[in-house]
Amino acid sequence: MNRVSMRRLLIGPIALVLLAASARLGADAEDLLHARLADYLESLRIQAGIPGLAAALVGRNDIVWERGFGLQNVERAMVMRTDTPVPIDGLTQSVTASLVLRCAEEGRLSLTDRVALFDSSSPDAELTLWQLLTHTGTTADSQAFAYRPDRLGPLASAVAACRNDTFFEVVKDLLIDHAMMDTIPGSDAASVLPPVRGRPDPDTDRWAQALTRLATPYAVDQLRRSTPSSYPTAPLTAAGGLISTVRDLAQFDLSLKRGILLRPDTVALAWRPFAGPSGQRLPHGPGWFVQTYNGEPVAWQFGQVENAASVLTVTAPARGLTLILLANSVGLVKPFPMAAGDVTVSPFARVFLGLFVR
Repeated sequence: MNRVSMRRLLIGPIALVLLAASARLGADAEDLLHARLADYLESLRIQAGIPGLAAALVGRNDIVWERGFGLQNVERAMVMRTDTPVPIDGLTQSVTASLVLRCAEEGRLSLTDRVALFDSSSPDAELTLWQLLTHTGTTADSQAFAYRPDRLGPLASAVAACRNDTFFEVVKDLLIDHAMMDTIPGSDAASVLPPVRGRPDPDTDRWAQALTRLATPYAVDQLRRSTPSSYPTAPLTAAGGLISTVRDLAQFDLSLKRGILLRPDTVALAWRPFAGPSGQRLPHGPGWFVQTYNGEPVAWQFGQVENAASVLTVTAPARGLTLILLANSVGLVKPFPMAAGDVTVSPFARVFLGLFVR
């Protein structure tokens, strides 16, 4: 065997060893980042007096890390899990927005359509669907930002008209189609579906089972003492009512990233920062808050149920990475002016951005 042949035989195994070592170094670095994220989140959870927190990092194709912190029920010492259901309130509007955007993709409606086409009695009848989705405008010509989830009601009528079905049924179908099997469309969902041939609807049975695992809600005082509270009855609307889990929200996120729920160009549109006619930054896109961090786009959304629960999601589209957080108190959101449109006021969001968007 000549020297050239011998060298080739040696180079092959050496290259494989080097590639394996490089991959291991990358995996070790990733594990270290995840460990640091877990440490920071646990520290922030304790500081905020949050009894239970569920978290996940979602990549382009799968959940890359998940963990529960603290307790979903303090009195019974039940640990918080990533499949523990919690009301997600304002995050419902991102689901609604995805349905409106899909209707627009299919040409069934236009985002420039007036609200009056779908709800003539709405006080915002002269506004466009785009203005409702982006929380802009108090008049047809206004581009001023005003975060008002209570104005989103007509979006449900637009989705219903687009699909020729009730908003409830359209949302229910979306949840099934995207494997969100522990997500419940409103706390009264079981009473919305009639029995099938005298027997309970199978969806109703599944929701009832998920509700048995619902995290106990807590009110937390200034001394971080938690007291069990209660969830209000919250039917499904365009702006709220969904009950979900971190794992189910990860499925929704993956459906967006994979181009299953919406076309990639539509998602890119929804997750990019916007500017008004005079060049001013608009904090909210169609369904998500949007801004930049270290020169990169960031899309995010939050929600809270007073004295009961809170949710925060933050996506770095260029990294293909999303942080999802669910808590059984308002500690993820309540102390911070999230509605103003700057996610960096949240220490939870800053930890994610500081570790992964550098």
